[in-house]
Amino acid sequence: MWIFIYIIFIILNIIAFYIPKRINKIEIYATCFFAYAYGITTDFILDMHYHLYGYFEKGFQWLGLLGIILYFPSISLLFLNYYPLEERILKKIIYILSWSIFSIIFEWISLQTEYFYYNGWNLWYSGPYIQSFL
Repeated sequence: MWIFIYIIFIILNIIAFYIPKRINKIEIYATCFFAYAYGITTDFILDMHYHLYGYFEKGFQWLGLLGIILYFPSISLLFLNYYPLEERILKKIIYILSWSIFSIIFEWISLQTEYFYYNGWNLWYSGPYIQSFL
């Protein structure tokens, strides 16, 4: 059932690749590299050191790493590309909250497909964590 998650990852990457870019190439590269580095570092600490959650089963998983590579850069690119930089603060807040809700729903789906598991983590913790990422 977790293959469904990788199908979503591929779709997100195709969308991220083909959308009209509102940001320049250096911003794209910097955003994608930072998102990957942030994701891998955070997941490494919370998974491997604190054992709070993980991908598939305890310990390092190549498919989990593939998921990180596919997910974090594409999502951050989509988020930043459409960020309403010139808009009022209310529109920015709604934009960030919308992405946060999407991320929490996606995490819940990841749990249901057994791509992701909790071991001390809770879905309620993800809201503030996701806010720090965005």
